[in-house]
Amino acid sequence: MKRLFDVIISILLLILLSIPMLVISILIKLTSRGPVLYWSDRVGKNNAIFRMPKFRSMRTDTPPVATHLLADPDRYVTTIGSFIRKTSLDELPQIFSVLKGDMSFVGPRPALFNQDDLVELRTSKGIHTLVPGITGWAQINGRDELPIPVKVDYDLYYLKNRSFIFDLKILMLTLSNVIAGKGVKH
Repeated sequence: MKRLFDVIISILLLILLSIPMLVISILIKLTSRGPVLYWSDRVGKNNAIFRMPKFRSMRTDTPPVATHLLADPDRYVTTIGSFIRKTSLDELPQIFSVLKGDMSFVGPRPALFNQDDLVELRTSKGIHTLVPGITGWAQINGRDELPIPVKVDYDLYYLKNRSFIFDLKILMLTLSNVIAGKGVKH
C-alpha cells in the first residue's frame, strides 16, 4: 500500500508542481552558474548508494559534506538558495526519486555517502532496511538540529512503529513545519 501511495501521489505532485518547478529552475539558472539540479550520492535501502536530485542551492565549489560540517555554510549559499532551502523547495526534485522507488515520501532521511557514523549506527539498529524518505519522524522532531544519536533514535522509533496512519501523521506535521520554517538552519 505504501508503494502504491508513493507512486500515485508523486505523479499527482509532479503534474501540480510542474510550473513552480520550472520557475525555480529558471531562477536558479538566472542567479548562479552551474546546473539547476545537484545530484547527491546518498545511502538508500540496505546501504545501496543512489543519486538523489535536489534543486541546487549552493555554489558549485561547495565541498560534498553535510551542511552543518561546513565552517561557514552561508558563504556557499546562492542568491536564491537561501529561500529555496528555508522553504524546502530544494527538495521537490526528490519526487522523481520517490516515483523511481529509490525513496519514499516517509522514511529516514538518506545519509550522505560519506556520513559513515550515521550509516554505521543505523545499520547496527536495522534502520538500513527501510527505504529512505523525503521526510521522516526525525525530520519533524528537529531536522538539522538533531545530533546523530538522537536522529537514529527517532529513526528506530519509526522502524518499530511504522504504519500508513503514522506516515500520514508525519506528512501532516512536515507540512506544518515547512510552513512555519521550523528546523532549518541554513
